[in-house]
Amino acid sequence: MAKIRINDRIEIDESELEETFIQAGGPGGQNVNKVATAVQLRFDVAGTRSMTPASKQRLVPLAGRRLAANGMLTITAREHRSQQLNREAARARLFDLLRQASKPEKYRVKTKPTQASKRKRLNSKAKLGDKKKLRGKPILD
Repeated sequence: MAKIRINDRIEIDESELEETFIQAGGPGGQNVNKVATAVQLRFDVAGTRSMTPASKQRLVPLAGRRLAANGMLTITAREHRSQQLNREAARARLFDLLRQASKPEKYRVKTKPTQASKRKRLNSKAKLGDKKKLRGKPILD
């Protein structure tokens, strides 16, 4: 079995990919009507052992509605007139999704405001308060 290397963390077997060829719509004339050029690529995310549980969790929002409830990821490519080009496009999209899912999330490091920014904020608040005090009725002696 041939292994497909996605990145340094993920390697999937060729047998884990299931390709189906279907007729594509749109322009292309008679060729579109008689040749199955569109590609439906399926990958069982739930059943694969090549991905960590964390990367599977990250894949769920990335895949969106392409990921079925049973854990099957379906990618359809029909933008080219050639079956081979559609096949390569579908695989490229799948591999890109898997690469994105394998990247760990970057956590935000909380920072505190500096003394200068606190001082600036308080000064602007005080100026605004003084301006609002001037809006009141004048005191007549």
